[in-house]
Amino acid sequence: MDNEKLAQLLFPNNRLTVEEIEKKYPQRNLKKGAEVTRFAPSPTGFMHIGGFFQCIIDRNIAKRSGGVFYLRVEDTDKKRELIGASTIILETLKRYGYLPDEYEEKGVKVVGNYGPYFQSEREEIYKAYAKKLVAEGKAFPCFCRKTDGLNDVKEKREKMFALGITEDKDVCRNLTIEQIEEYLKDEKPFAIKLKSAGNGQNKIKVHDVLKGELEIQENGEDAVLLKSDFMPTYAFAHAIDDHLMGTTTVVRGEEWIPSYPLHIEIHNALNFPLPKYIHTPLINKIRENGGKTKISKRIDAEADMRFFAKEGYEPKALIEYLTNLANSNFEIWRKNNPLLDVEEFPFDGFNITANRPVFDIVKLNDISKDMISKYTAETCYEKLLAWAKEFFMENVSYLEKDKEYVLKVLNIDREKEKPRKDIYKWSMVLDYFDYMFSAPKAYQIDEVDKKKFEEVLRSYKKYIDLSDKDVWFNSIKEMASSLGYATDNKEYKLNKEKFKGNVAKVCEFLRVAVTGHKDSPDLYEIMSILGKDKVLERISLIV
Repeated sequence: MDNEKLAQLLFPNNRLTVEEIEKKYPQRNLKKGAEVTRFAPSPTGFMHIGGFFQCIIDRNIAKRSGGVFYLRVEDTDKKRELIGASTIILETLKRYGYLPDEYEEKGVKVVGNYGPYFQSEREEIYKAYAKKLVAEGKAFPCFCRKTDGLNDVKEKREKMFALGITEDKDVCRNLTIEQIEEYLKDEKPFAIKLKSAGNGQNKIKVHDVLKGELEIQENGEDAVLLKSDFMPTYAFAHAIDDHLMGTTTVVRGEEWIPSYPLHIEIHNALNFPLPKYIHTPLINKIRENGGKTKISKRIDAEADMRFFAKEGYEPKALIEYLTNLANSNFEIWRKNNPLLDVEEFPFDGFNITANRPVFDIVKLNDISKDMISKYTAETCYEKLLAWAKEFFMENVSYLEKDKEYVLKVLNIDREKEKPRKDIYKWSMVLDYFDYMFSAPKAYQIDEVDKKKFEEVLRSYKKYIDLSDKDVWFNSIKEMASSLGYATDNKEYKLNKEKFKGNVAKVCEFLRVAVTGHKDSPDLYEIMSILGKDKVLERISLIV
């Protein structure tokens, strides 16, 4: 068959040549050892935490080597694309301080010289390389119905069996040029497929940076390169784009390992050097039955990166947690460097955990609460207000009308040597400190303590004094003693039967009356901020 003629028949209007394309994408001028990585999501929904996990690795490999980290949106599957998904991706990267070195904001701006950074805008490039493969006899048109052409699956298999062709080989690879011309005259749609040289039976050795040498089945499939709408498949597009954009390392999930032989064969057919591949483990979750499965976008709220923003998690806390999941050296480093920013961690992109990490929100909460506990009240206020403006507008005026009061509330048990660690997301703050803004709606008091509780509150109206912490506490002790409560804890432990309780129990009653809870931050600070009148008002609601 005259492959040059066939290429011209299939692509009569494609004038862009591979040689012209290569000139437009010169080799990057980077220092030796610099890595070029890309985050290449599909805009088919929200940004998945697994994608962001890989993004952290991508960015750090590029950053630590003095290279380039770019965003490429793989939007060739128009049937599954969701409007606005690419915007969500870019906004998420901005939120976490991961704005790439090169990216495209569709219709607004392009940053970088290796775009377009949306694959749908690179259609002519893919056609040029497909045409070249056809001209070299490495690809062919397929008119089968599976790709909107002629034959159904049963007919196709019967013909292949009659010709002695293995199941992975396509019957259309044997069409004559005359048959192809007839199909084209009839305007039959077609796809372009790779003419695979493999048989799908032999084993080949492939290399993965993380997993080392792997032995897997070679590709034997005549895989689709261009679909019938002439948009490329992932396998074809990523090979071309990674080559032209100078990608040196590809980070992707381990679910792509079975496709690795096909990607190798496509690279070989195109005469492209193979980038390094890191197939990362998938993030798992422990289920109620004790089993471990991949975190699911259908059932796990945490799979959607927007969940953490809406809940008000600190971006750096999530980055720190995922960095810890990715790199086994992190935990030791953090222990030795408790005050350093996560950005200071010497991330080793080629020393990633090989085991499937388990996402544990309790551990994330611990990291986030430790981080927030170190913030000043002013920092907390700014972050809380910014979060409210984005997700909780009905409380913005509530926060802005008396900033000084809110700062006092936020500073309870803060800016101390051992600050209280209760808050791990901004959505908790208003609920956590609700008693600072309105009287409790319920009280954590045991039924057996109810009479003692009311007795203490009636008496405290005469003893309340908030002028000084020592004065305040001494007045409570004086009242406690008059009511039959122990003021010496050692004595109380030795002779419990002599007392109604101890001073701690009295303070608990006062705390419940003011906050509704048995446990709270420093009671004196709470009462001082509320003021004597408000404290008495709350006690009067009970007795």
